[in-house]
Amino acid sequence: METEAVTQLIRAGLPDAEVQVSGDGSHFDAIVVSKAFEGLTPIKKQRLVMDSVREQIASGELHALSIKTLTPAQSAAEHRL
Repeated sequence: METEAVTQLIRAGLPDAEVQVSGDGSHFDAIVVSKAFEGLTPIKKQRLVMDSVREQIASGELHALSIKTLTPAQSAAEHRL
C-alpha cells in the first residue's frame, strides 16, 4: 500500500481533514488535523481515523498505522500542517 492511498482513505473518512502520511508500504505514520476532533477524547479521535482504514487493516493490506490527531487550534499551536 502506498502513502497516497492511505492519505486518500483517511480523507474519504474525514473530508475536512488535513492529512500527512509517511511509511514504508505496510507500516505508516499519519498526522491528521480536523475540526471533527474538537471536543472528543483521544480514543474517539483515534477511532474516527481507524474507521477509515478498518477494511485495509482487516485484510492485511495495511499492517500498522500510528496516528497523531490534532484539532486545527492544536495544529496551529504546534506549527504543523
